[in-house]
Amino acid sequence: MIDRALAKTTLAVVACFSLANSAAAGGIERYGYDIDLLFDTSRYVMDGGVTYVMPGRKITNARDVNPRDGNLNSRPNSVSDGPTYGVPYIGFKIGVTDDVDCLADYSEPFGAHSNPGLNWAGANYNVEEEIRSHNYGLTCSYKFDLGPGQLRLIGGGFYQEVLGFKEQLVAPLPAPLSSLYSGMGRLELRDNGWGWRSGVAYEIPEYAMRASLVYNSQVKYDNLTGTVDLTGVPKFLYPTNPAVGAVTPVYGSATAPDSLELKLQTGIAPDWLAFGSATWTNWSTLQSVAFCPKSTRGVVACKPGGAAELSSLDLLYKDGWTLRAGLGHKFNAQWSGAISLGWDQGTSHGYGLSSDTWTLGAGLSFAPTEHIEYRLAGAVGMLTSGKSGTVTSNGVTYGDDVTYSYGNDFVGVVSTAVKIKF
Repeated sequence: MIDRALAKTTLAVVACFSLANSAAAGGIERYGYDIDLLFDTSRYVMDGGVTYVMPGRKITNARDVNPRDGNLNSRPNSVSDGPTYGVPYIGFKIGVTDDVDCLADYSEPFGAHSNPGLNWAGANYNVEEEIRSHNYGLTCSYKFDLGPGQLRLIGGGFYQEVLGFKEQLVAPLPAPLSSLYSGMGRLELRDNGWGWRSGVAYEIPEYAMRASLVYNSQVKYDNLTGTVDLTGVPKFLYPTNPAVGAVTPVYGSATAPDSLELKLQTGIAPDWLAFGSATWTNWSTLQSVAFCPKSTRGVVACKPGGAAELSSLDLLYKDGWTLRAGLGHKFNAQWSGAISLGWDQGTSHGYGLSSDTWTLGAGLSFAPTEHIEYRLAGAVGMLTSGKSGTVTSNGVTYGDDVTYSYGNDFVGVVSTAVKIKF
């Protein structure tokens, strides 16, 4: 028999560096979806923390292959593209009854930030791009005795907001025009939507054993709205384009992916725990997101490569898998630790920067009293190499503005959290 306290101490630090590993995952995942706090055995729990990610991605061998918007091959062909970012999380869990638990939480499940800047050969493709999300969830479970353990039925919903922008060089300008116009274009977007989750878990507390399977639905962003700002481009360069020299309201639509996650854990010896997880994410829902002038809505279809398209976010993702496994150990009543190894399948295939990622994580938990717990975790990893070039999808050509490659790069992650429970 394994001490039940193992699940309350060791697993806390497991959750902390699970966030550390997730924050370096593929696609545009940051925190992802995590409802592990729902399983905490305390009646009232507040858990909050922040994770800092330091990717060291570097683009090399960049070549401007589209001279129609200005030949930038005189600019540097290598550039760093790994801005540091933080991911917050806060959750409140209440044991409504002995059998019903509910969790309210805030997270940022999706996001991305690329900032290679203006001084590189691919500035016509990307100067800076950022996507952020805000997720507000409510998840409850009902558990009952079944066999030697307890079966838990899980269900809930979440409200999600997304916002972002993209900047690129539309027209490189010589002096003295460059002192009057930036030559830049900027797309801004935002929307909101709803999702739901359902799942099942089976637990045998005496052995710190739990198996859970949770599905998170897609979120439809059917009313993405924003603007395309081309006031930095002189009108005389493109006199027949009404968007040049103006701010144009635009619209589009996208779908945040659904996912299915299997998590397993079990005590394997006194004060020792083994755990693992496998997650499938339907990243292929994110291909190219077209943005068209609102004036064309209902008149011309807004689709990638269509006549009405004014700008786009081109991701072209494939589905991804994330696998993790590790060991946790309770050193004494106050200290616990864990280590893990993770692999995240890259979602890019010939276009973009999302390659396979390997991470090694470790963390510590310190509980000076039964009511408070501090956690510190970190991970080091490798972003594997790849290339980005011209590809064709659904009859539309992408990547015909710049080609580039990237090597095996370092990523570092640090996560801190505190839990208060009664």
